[in-house]
This record gives sequence, C-alpha cells and structure tokens, in this order.
Amino acid sequence: MARIGADTIQRVNCEYAAKRRQSKRTKLRWRVSVGPRRSLGWVPFKATTLRRAGRAVRFSGKTIRVFEAERLAGLRWHQGCFSQDAVGDWWLCLLVRVAETEVPAPCSAVGIDLGLKSLACTSDGDRLDQGRFYRDLERKIAQVQRHGHRRQAKRLHRRAANRRRDALHKFSRKIVNRYQHIVVGDMSIIKLRKTRAAKALFDSSLGMLKNFLEYKSQQAARSFSVVSENATSVTCSSCGCPTGPRGVNGLIVRRWVCVRCGERHDRDVDAARNILRRAQAWAPVRGNESSSEMAA
Repeated sequence: MARIGADTIQRVNCEYAAKRRQSKRTKLRWRVSVGPRRSLGWVPFKATTLRRAGRAVRFSGKTIRVFEAERLAGLRWHQGCFSQDAVGDWWLCLLVRVAETEVPAPCSAVGIDLGLKSLACTSDGDRLDQGRFYRDLERKIAQVQRHGHRRQAKRLHRRAANRRRDALHKFSRKIVNRYQHIVVGDMSIIKLRKTRAAKALFDSSLGMLKNFLEYKSQQAARSFSVVSENATSVTCSSCGCPTGPRGVNGLIVRRWVCVRCGERHDRDVDAARNILRRAQAWAPVRGNESSSEMAA
C-alpha cells in the first residue's frame, strides 16, 4: 500500500503500548522488519478508515476485493486489521459486536479425558479420534521440500492446520452446547513433549482443544474446570478400587475388568468418569499438580 494514514500509525502505537503494559517492559523487540525471522505483514485500521464499495472495500485510497463479501452484509465493525499468513495471502480481520444468547444445556455435566489414542473421550462415551492432520500430509510435504517448493510446502502446512482447527472447533462446540459443567483432566503436555510421542502430541494440539473449551464455556455461561488426572485410568469408576493395568505395558490394554466388583471398563471412558467424580469431590486445580500437593 502506497500510503499509510495517521490513524493507522495511532493504532500501531496503541497495540505496542498494550503489549508493553502486558509484558511490563519499557521497550519491546515487538516486530522484526528484516532478516529470515521477520514478522508477517500486519496493517491495523480504525472503523472509519475501511469503507464499503459494493463487493469490495476501500482503504487508504485503494479498492480491495473481498472474497465471500456477503459475510459483511449488515455488519458494523469497530476496528480491524489486514493480516498476512505464512503463505503470503492477506486476510481481513474485523472486530464486530455480537449479542450473546444464553441457551440452557440439555445435560448436566461431563468429564473429558485427553489422550493420543483418542484425542478426547467423554464420560458418556463420545470420542474425538486421532485425526492425523499432519501425518497424512507428511510424505507430500517432505517431497515438495526436497524439490525446493517452499510456497507449496507452506500451503500444505496451512491445510493441515485448518483441518486440525476445524475438527477441534466442531468437537468443542458440540460439548459446550450439550453440557452445563465441563471438567477436563490436566494432561501434562510439557512432559509428553520429551517423549517419542511428541510428534503425535503436536499433531493433536490438545492445548488448543482445552483453550477452545474454556473460552467457549465462558461465552455460553458454562462452568469449566481442570482437575488432576492422577491414577484416573487405573481406578474403577464403580467401586473406586485401583485395580486397572499399570505401567508402560499396561497402556496397551484398552479394556479391563475390575477384580473387585467385576465391572467392565473402557480405559478412556473410565478415566473420564473418574475425572468427573473427582471434580465433584475436590476443588478444581490448574496445572499438573501431584496428589501430595492436592492433599496438602
């Protein structure tokens, strides 16, 4: 863009000041303009700067064509920005005000066990299976990288990220619309990053799923809590006796029978039920606290 107005410079200064207050530092290396690790393009604007022009918008004397322009019909935006992704495409991001409608949930509570065999399993038996969002494209990405097609490789990475984000959004929305109280186990993602399951962990993005559930619960007036999942997969949800398979070899066993009460369990569903029971008995925690810390 040939000309940047004063209002855009003011928006940049406001964003910089907000980030500086957030990090409590007087000077930030906020955006890098040169070098291999330079920041992607970003042009903020105020509401009065962006104007409608049929199926396009005008900004700083330039007419910009917008795909899916029907989404802008009837919207009144407050501020926004033009943001560039790693592929080089530009996206129009607008901040709009949407009225929240509180709809009562048909079901009371649910416990969710996070994992790698199934990304998420609820206490009612619903599952989000491992999507292999990146693994299915891994060979194709390696092939185009060997041929030096960097832009095509970025497009494949973006496709994997969009598939992952779409699956997590759909599952989290279904859970929030159905349950009033949502309880999630505090799976230690930091510890799993150092194991051989690190690639599967990054492909699943369990931390993103937990963030989706949390902010959507706040918007829909649902309660969201995180409890310790210590020994939840080896404890019988019926009698509370820890008779399940333990150790690394025990992870292979997905179904087991309690030797005390004879109840048959699916490992993930049983863990989700124990997570729900633990939330009803204990106060919710944050992080991956040990059982001794929780008892204290």
